[in-house]
Amino acid sequence: MEGNNTYGASWADQWDYSNPDPIPNAADTKKNGGTSAKYKQKVGEGLGKTKAVASTGIKKVKEGTTLGFHWIKDKYHKTTQKNKQSSNY
Repeated sequence: MEGNNTYGASWADQWDYSNPDPIPNAADTKKNGGTSAKYKQKVGEGLGKTKAVASTGIKKVKEGTTLGFHWIKDKYHKTTQKNKQSSNY
């Protein structure tokens, strides 16, 4: 059966851990370190912007909710005052 393997490496070869991936040497880390630092900085800036936008959105929702409740409260008081006046007659 092993002789008829048309898929290339056998199952055992695919899971062979005797030759692990090489450890990156110091020269490779220095090259990628600058790039990775740039990406971390960009992601950090993006998160800062997202936080600011979310904060502004929350403030707007809070203001809108407050205005809505005040509007409902005013409407309720107007209708209850009308009912009190009409019941006095």
